Amino acid sequence: MRKTTRPQAPEVHPADSHDLIRVLGASENNLKNVAVELPKRRLTVFTGVSGSGKSSLVFDTIAAESQRLINETYSTFVQGFMPTLARPEVDVLDGLTTAIIVDQQRMGSDPRSTVGTATDAHAMLRILFSRLGKPHIGSPQAFSFNVASISGAGAVTVEKGGRTTKERREFSITGGMCARCEGRGQVNDIDLTALYDDSKSLNEHALTIPGFSMDGWYGRILRGCGFFDPDKPIKKYTKRQLDDLLYKEPVKLKIEGINLTYSGLIPTIQKSFLSKDREAMQPHIRAFVDRAVTFATCPECDGSRLSELARSSKIKRINIADACKMQISDLADWVRGLKEPSVAPLLEKLQHTLDSFVDIGLGYLSLDRPSGTLSGGEAQRTKMIRHLGSSLTDVTYVFDEPTIGLHPHDIQRMNNLLQQLRDKGNTVLVVEHKPETIAIADHVVDLGPGAGTAGGTICFEGTVEGLRASDTITGRHLDDRASLKDSVRKPTGKLEIRGADRHNLRNVDVDVPLGVLCVVTGVAGSGKSSLIHGSIPAAEGVVSVDQTPIRGSRRSNPATYTGLLEPIRKAFAKANGVKPALFSANSEGACPNCNGAGVIYTDLGIMAGTATTCEECDGKRFQASVLEYTFGGKNISEALEMPVSEAVKFFGEGDGRIPAAHAILSRLDDVGLGYLSLGQPLTTLSGGERQRLKLATHMGDKGGVYVLDEPTTGLHLADVENLLGLLDRLVDAGKSVIVIEHHQAVMAHADWIIDLGPGAGHDGGKIVFEGTPSDLVASASTLTGEHLAAYVGK
Repeated sequence: MRKTTRPQAPEVHPADSHDLIRVLGASENNLKNVAVELPKRRLTVFTGVSGSGKSSLVFDTIAAESQRLINETYSTFVQGFMPTLARPEVDVLDGLTTAIIVDQQRMGSDPRSTVGTATDAHAMLRILFSRLGKPHIGSPQAFSFNVASISGAGAVTVEKGGRTTKERREFSITGGMCARCEGRGQVNDIDLTALYDDSKSLNEHALTIPGFSMDGWYGRILRGCGFFDPDKPIKKYTKRQLDDLLYKEPVKLKIEGINLTYSGLIPTIQKSFLSKDREAMQPHIRAFVDRAVTFATCPECDGSRLSELARSSKIKRINIADACKMQISDLADWVRGLKEPSVAPLLEKLQHTLDSFVDIGLGYLSLDRPSGTLSGGEAQRTKMIRHLGSSLTDVTYVFDEPTIGLHPHDIQRMNNLLQQLRDKGNTVLVVEHKPETIAIADHVVDLGPGAGTAGGTICFEGTVEGLRASDTITGRHLDDRASLKDSVRKPTGKLEIRGADRHNLRNVDVDVPLGVLCVVTGVAGSGKSSLIHGSIPAAEGVVSVDQTPIRGSRRSNPATYTGLLEPIRKAFAKANGVKPALFSANSEGACPNCNGAGVIYTDLGIMAGTATTCEECDGKRFQASVLEYTFGGKNISEALEMPVSEAVKFFGEGDGRIPAAHAILSRLDDVGLGYLSLGQPLTTLSGGERQRLKLATHMGDKGGVYVLDEPTTGLHLADVENLLGLLDRLVDAGKSVIVIEHHQAVMAHADWIIDLGPGAGHDGGKIVFEGTPSDLVASASTLTGEHLAAYVGK
């Protein structure tokens, strides 16, 4: 008989056995000893309510450790110039690959930063014009609005062959900066009456500029400079004295034995206030700038930021200012028409970058658009551009809600991009709430069950079908569909907008109904924000809640941000007969050992710094003597440890009653932040929690018209229901609510819809529909109508 042998299964190569990213014992922020295994080269979506621990697991654990390990491969010399990253609280992290993080952080809000400078497209255009532009005017920096033209000459000392000789040298730098506006595109004019009251003297506190107090260092400088009499009313100053007060350039002086610098009010304001982007300013400084400063387009460069010399050099009758002003989709077509073999590699790279803008749905932008004006979603997609078409594989791409700011029509395009990155052999990790993106996942990890301390555990791991069948909050709400309302409210008035032409708007006339819930929608870039923020003045009675993220250090918390701490401190002080400053961990009541931080930070140079709980106050941040004072049976530390839901009851009734604090806490509870503790550092809050904290703060503003810009950002499907209830309560209380939104549940819930389009950029800017949601669904005449009809199942 013939002997047969079975073919043996080929042995798995050891290198092919690392197909999982293993996380064991993750305890960062609110994570509770989480263990999870993630498949490599697959698309994994992380879901869960806002604050459940998604970002703590994906960004603060997996991505942070990957970046830290990469940094450790550099020499200690190089590491000294890099940010030090702490090792996350985790027992085991196996199978990590290089992580590329594409988050929601707004791009730099520096006034000089544009879409072109942030993506290197402007740098490539500058090289192109320096090679092909006629007439030739110089190197690429001759086309840069951040480089000023300067020249100079003088004697320099040179050592040659042991002898020292003096030689005359000349130098000149040709830059492209417009001299009038210094490359900003805008000039400002300052209203002097908003700076001071000329009937008073400086010592009588004539200055009305925030932070310019006569009690501090600035007051010492003004009194001791000797350029004017601080006791004389400003209107009696001579021409020279007034000029010194307002315009004097910085000059070094010795005042009270200390070397100080004096400069006039105008240069000081320009340096300290006007060099920043308006959105990055604190609210009281922004209010002052709005009151005192008028901005106008620079008359010399017409807002292009470039000098006349830079604008004189052209390629095919187009100068660099014209190119940057073009819509990117049009600029891509113009570059495609340039056939010049001498710069072929440059044209190919520029063409790829511009085409990536179009592929990702940002073809409606222009390269001269200030990067600080991009929405969170636009900024995130702009950061994606440098990764599209990359030859790298086996990389972990980490995305934070990439569908933010996207119309349902655009979400499909984003889904295709995520799948393309995966299909090239990369691991794609996405934190997401939108069911359209959850649906394309190969693997789903659901965190929860609740938020904050009630979250931090894995509720489900598996396929999308498995998630649907599971009894988790996400599984139950995944197929939620809001239905159209049977009846809509009738408007009580209207807000007329006439001839709106900001950005891409085309002389738009529209009546925005008041006393109802009005939703303004349309594809990304259709002109929604331009119409509402540009045409509805932030006047008395208009409360505007935009998308700018709230900033805060580890010393900031919900109590300090919302102003809640103020009435609490005063109540503690009054009950105990002491100063309110004692009940602030940032002031007199702070523990002297840790300065009120609650932890001691030890800097270890190139190694990650360590934070140890302060032994003196045991992390409570206050002096022991302060903790002896109580109010309603609790000391200040115990009061700040309470969650909002408990604090609402405590400060609302009985011995702890503080009406002012109760009103703020009720608003925090209304927006679904009942689980947050009052003293939780803002740095530990998720994007959705920060958005709702901001909304709760603005709900206390006195106003009849609320303008909300994408309030569903960062909200779980279950939280969207709570938001709709909140919007209804605002309208029922007699307010007018105008919402710029893409979420179909909010559209379906509206009383009136204004739809812009039909496309983005110069293909948009028109009103394509006005009416009720049911009329929009019935007609299905616009992209929004088609998607809303599909959503409600009509």
